[in-house]
Amino acid sequence: MGVMKMLRRNLLLGAAALASVRSVARAQTGPSFKAIAFDGFPIIDPRPVASRAEEAFPGRGGALMHAWRTRQFEYTWLRTLSGRYADFWLVTQEALTVAAKATGLELTASTRDHLMQTFLELKVWPDVEATLRELKARGVRMAFLANPTEQMLEAPLRNSGLDGLLEPPLSVDRVRAYKPDPRAYQMGLDAFGLRREEIVFAASASWDAAGAKAFGYASFWVNREKLPVESLGVEPDAIGFGMADLVRFVVASH
Repeated sequence: MGVMKMLRRNLLLGAAALASVRSVARAQTGPSFKAIAFDGFPIIDPRPVASRAEEAFPGRGGALMHAWRTRQFEYTWLRTLSGRYADFWLVTQEALTVAAKATGLELTASTRDHLMQTFLELKVWPDVEATLRELKARGVRMAFLANPTEQMLEAPLRNSGLDGLLEPPLSVDRVRAYKPDPRAYQMGLDAFGLRREEIVFAASASWDAAGAKAFGYASFWVNREKLPVESLGVEPDAIGFGMADLVRFVVASH
């Protein structure tokens, strides 16, 4: 047997032995992950908001959305740091008003309300239903742990006919502090009654994945837009581009 063939054979035998050891360990310890805490937007498809913004302001919808999203999250962080909490609906509406001014757009009350109403008409991403049903069938507990209000989190599931697949939403309204404040992530431990290492946090943004990882959760970034990882000194445990990747990550731990 040649040297290269012998090395390859030994590597394969070593990998098989390691897989066997891991299999035994998992059988003895049970599933590593027993619950998933979801940010809102791995599940909720927000694209209709951008479409409606473009309808309202042809050719300027993209600029409005960029300014709106930026201020939306800046305001959540500033309000948490300053101890001046307001719920996500109000923060989003305030961010929209300022974003329109910043981009030189005339935002009437009617247009503002029409854009805001979109959040209650959203549905889930196309890959969500099959994923949630598979995870539930595997006995994995699931709940939102997110900034939006309970109404904003519940509406897309109801609109998609998926009521009952998730446990009651953990909106930051409960603790009056937005992510990445540790008080927000603590809701997952309190609600699931599990250890940090038994919970996966599924984020839609790199900063949120970093915040959850820093808190002590395993974190998975559902990076649908294929964006780069933020430089925050901590990175998610894994990154995928859709919900099927999240399932593979969770199942691989069992």
